[in-house]
Amino acid sequence: MGSGHEPVLLAETMELLRVRPGGLYVDGTVGLAGHAAAVLRASAPDGRLVGFDRDGETLEGARAALAPFGARVRLEHADYREAPRLIGSERPDGILLDLGISSVQLDTAERGFSFNADGPLDMRMDRSRGLSAADVVNRTRESELADLIYRYGEERASRRIARAIVSARERRHFETTAELAAVVRRAAGRQRRPGLDPATRTFQALRIHVNQELTGLGDAVTALADTLAPGGRLVVIAFHSLEDREVKQSFRAAASRGFALLTKKPLRPGEDEVRRNPRSRSARLRALERAA
Repeated sequence: MGSGHEPVLLAETMELLRVRPGGLYVDGTVGLAGHAAAVLRASAPDGRLVGFDRDGETLEGARAALAPFGARVRLEHADYREAPRLIGSERPDGILLDLGISSVQLDTAERGFSFNADGPLDMRMDRSRGLSAADVVNRTRESELADLIYRYGEERASRRIARAIVSARERRHFETTAELAAVVRRAAGRQRRPGLDPATRTFQALRIHVNQELTGLGDAVTALADTLAPGGRLVVIAFHSLEDREVKQSFRAAASRGFALLTKKPLRPGEDEVRRNPRSRSARLRALERAA
């Protein structure tokens, strides 16, 4: 990819998807198209890919990156939870969900995902709809704010952080990531994990809440598995324990219905990959197969 983007767990993903020429594959979170391009290369000359992404801006980048594959690609501006309906009557041979936030979203200050670069406090993957992170921190009651920071960020200092946010917004509403990060860092105190920025868990919680990332995740995984062709495979890459827990529970339920679990424990990136791409360090991959 021209952006220098490295798809997470690419070799493991390709091995478990078992991509073959002529197959139909679905990328429910196409992002920067690193995984999608690899699937299209491996499925040449006549394999096809249907890609979905809720982020219209990222999708345009994917469209440009995948243009050389021509009619073998179909891209849809839609959330992966809509994919079972939009796939149609065809049965995919493989489906991938990479649930991580893209490098473009993190590295573009204007998107408001990161506390490392000051930008508008937004965090919406689809900026055409929904409440922004600024709306949430400026409008949500203190008790509800504390609850969502604890639930989605697993942040022990959630009540202290929520109290500090509410106190600060009484003087001036939050507009930027730097403003919020400064307040959170002061309130959070020392973190349990050395090297973890004190704002990390709160920013994660707000991003999950703003984008409703866990809403319907388990149901979507189940529905996607049910669209697979006989022998088809579903690969899901999660990036935090809350996502992974939903995926694991859905996979276990599928196993009771005749699907085979291909990963007893989630696969994690090796030391070399983490060294090359530090953002991969929290990734965990699970895969299952529909009975032939």
